[in-house]
Amino acid sequence: MSEPVARVAVQVDRLCWTGILLGLAFTMTNVQQFAAAGAAVWSLAWCAAWLLDPMVSLVLLAILRAEQVTARHGVRMGGWVRGAKWFTLAATYVMNTWGAFMDGSAALVVLHSVPPLVVFVAAEAVTELRDKLGVAVVNASPGGAAEPSGPPTPRTSFAEYLEVARAARTADVVVTPAWVRQVTGCSRGLSSRLAVTLGEDGGRS
Repeated sequence: MSEPVARVAVQVDRLCWTGILLGLAFTMTNVQQFAAAGAAVWSLAWCAAWLLDPMVSLVLLAILRAEQVTARHGVRMGGWVRGAKWFTLAATYVMNTWGAFMDGSAALVVLHSVPPLVVFVAAEAVTELRDKLGVAVVNASPGGAAEPSGPPTPRTSFAEYLEVARAARTADVVVTPAWVRQVTGCSRGLSSRLAVTLGEDGGRS
């Protein structure tokens, strides 16, 4: 018997986030050494250096979590959000590998490059994985991928709603968005526009 898709989706999500958190935790000591710049242990500068990596990592995690939620609802993030994500990722990489590059050790560069690069890749993949697995969960549910039983219902235009409202309007009616919604069944946003148009009709009559 195959494993439920929803359970797999939860496992994949947890594994990706665990990998991201472990990768960021691995970089913490290197970033602290980079920020401390040889300061004496337990000095103010040495202690403050421990705050740099969590500051960057928390911002990154907040952005990644927000991207997951917005992607689930089909909302596209703006350029500032994507720029902030890549800036925090790049900052983590530079601070984590700076000492290795200065030492000229290829082995250390590789060692300290792997965790940030894994975080880079996982950060891009986790949102799409969550989105696609969500689609898979819907398709795997009973009737989730069923074809519509009939042709799509045509959308009612603004002019058609307006004609219905004009036909239902009488001399004693006070035109409000609520009344428009009641007689036409249109949306809340459209009812306001229709009420304004009907009010202009009354002003011209």
